[in-house]
Order: sequence, then C-alpha cells, then structure tokens
Amino acid sequence: MNLDSPAVGVIEVEVAYAKPDRQVILAVTVPEDATVQMAIDASGIKEQFPEIDLEHQKVGIFSRLVTLNQRLQARDRIEIYRPLQADPKAARRERAAKKDEQS
Repeated sequence: MNLDSPAVGVIEVEVAYAKPDRQVILAVTVPEDATVQMAIDASGIKEQFPEIDLEHQKVGIFSRLVTLNQRLQARDRIEIYRPLQADPKAARRERAAKKDEQS
C-alpha cells in the first residue's frame, strides 16, 4: 500500500435507458468521486444505444434531473431520458376530445 497517495474507494451505481421495446439497467463500478458522465461512459450504454445524445437528452438520478457533472453516491441509478414524442398536454386534449366524440 502506498501511503503517499490517498486511496480512492469505489462505489456501485446503475445506468438505465429505456425504449418502448427494450429497457436496460447496467451495474457499474466507478471511483467514489465519479460524475454522472463518467458512469455513463464506463457503462458502455452508448455503444448499445448509439442514438443517445447527451448534448440534447436529459439525465437524472432516481427521477430527479441532474447535470452530467453531478457527483454520484453509492447505489445511485442514473437515468437517461428520451425526448418526448408528443406534447403531454396536447395528447391529453386529443384523448379527451375522442372520448367526448364517442359519448
């Protein structure tokens, strides 16, 4: 053991991404001072899903939006969010209109 350099521990985190037809959650071991970006890179998830574009997609930890430079804690689940296909308010209005037409 080298006493001149402080030991850096490691933590376990998960990186998650979901498409309508496929969901992946990858366990990753990273240094305890790792960021969201570091964990995503270490997971290899961008190789499985080349459409992931972190310049435009949002990320979160347990449904809370965070930045790519957010420091991680043990057992964090990093979620990469897909862009919405439709505006939720517009979709709700369309469903309500169809329901009114059927009534």
